[in-house]
Amino acid sequence: MGKFLNNHFKLSENNTNVKTELIAGLTTFMTMAYILIVNPNILQYAGMDWGAVFTATAISTVLSTVMMAFYARYPFAVAPGMGLNAFFAFTVASVWGWQIALIAVFIEGILFIMLSLFKVREAIFDSIPRNLKLAVSAGIGLFIAFIGLVNGKLVVVNIPDVPVTMGNLGSITVVLMLTGIVITMVFLSLRIKGALLWGILATWFIGVICQLTGLYIVDPGAGMYSLIPSGVFALPPSIEGYNIVSAVNHVRNGFGIDIFSFIVILFAFLFVDVFDTIGTVIGVSEKAGFMDKDGKLPRVKQVLLSDAVGTVIGAGLGTSTATTYVESAAGVAEGGRTGLTALTVAVLFGIALFFSPIFAAIPAFATAPALVLVGFFMLQNVVKIDFNDPTEGIPAFLAIIMMPLTYSIADGIIYGVLSYVILKLVTGKVKSVSIVMFIVAILFVLKLLSTALLGY
Repeated sequence: MGKFLNNHFKLSENNTNVKTELIAGLTTFMTMAYILIVNPNILQYAGMDWGAVFTATAISTVLSTVMMAFYARYPFAVAPGMGLNAFFAFTVASVWGWQIALIAVFIEGILFIMLSLFKVREAIFDSIPRNLKLAVSAGIGLFIAFIGLVNGKLVVVNIPDVPVTMGNLGSITVVLMLTGIVITMVFLSLRIKGALLWGILATWFIGVICQLTGLYIVDPGAGMYSLIPSGVFALPPSIEGYNIVSAVNHVRNGFGIDIFSFIVILFAFLFVDVFDTIGTVIGVSEKAGFMDKDGKLPRVKQVLLSDAVGTVIGAGLGTSTATTYVESAAGVAEGGRTGLTALTVAVLFGIALFFSPIFAAIPAFATAPALVLVGFFMLQNVVKIDFNDPTEGIPAFLAIIMMPLTYSIADGIIYGVLSYVILKLVTGKVKSVSIVMFIVAILFVLKLLSTALLGY
């Protein structure tokens, strides 16, 4: 088995081994397992069944990540994306119903596959200049760290008068999150293999002790759930009634939406999916050293196609848009370099289908420290950016700062690309801007106008 894995995934060529890849896959899984709980919670607001979405989330992650593992052979996990699920539930489904939203995602996935087959996405990926790619990687690092800080409640958002502030340092969850950061920092400084994973498990274990001693009080209304699993084994809930077949049957006698609004929604999904995926792949690939000397990613077509197929699979089963997960950076930070890392993630999500009570007990404050420190690893790419040239440095800066502040990888790319094209034009450096970049910039302008006028 070891020989087969080494030959298929080319472990030796990538300076890795089976043990490292398994630990990396387990780490990625631990940092993104929250999607098994969060995604059903969000899509409940769209009128969908929690259990059905849980099953759809797990199975779609397994199938699409397996494709990534064997077809693209990169350590990237694919699952229903955060942000995209909120758009699905609170913007589209709240007005037209989850059925329309699911159909839009399914069609968007098919368009995504076509764009991948005809190398449109690959052309976009290759057209982004190296300094912007480095900026995307650093920006995603800040974005991941910000997600971790918010998940751990060390940072609080959407409060009166100030948009962001320090959380309640007297809260037990914040104390546990800070404890987890310290533990994980120590593990990393001591160069302990699997430091991020052990940090997650150690923080969770300390939390369980706090619950048993009464320091951590279970209060679901305050978002403080039991850290002790309610059981061990549970059969996967059925997806019947909440998949693409059910959605099509529901709207067969009346679409319930005008074609223009549907097209706008469709391309809103497509736009965010395309550039969230490209941004994530750039960021994680840069961190892992997958880019060649020209800033291109070998087998990028396979990566993007695997991601696109994941969206179709997810919508078919009954969940929102799937995308390459930025948390894949956690596994990369642990040394994951091949598809074996992705395969490990897929296997663990398959296991999670039957042992959901255990995985559901892992709290956000335990995974948050890993996300914060992955941000540290990814931010290191900022030193490679040429800030001496304002036409390169300013777009890079805008891409970096806009990602965490808009809570969107795609928005960061928009402002980075638009400022890059504008500055190159006004300084007479038009030859350094590819035709694809010009086209992308025009599409970005249309996207901003659509958002300003229609809200999408």
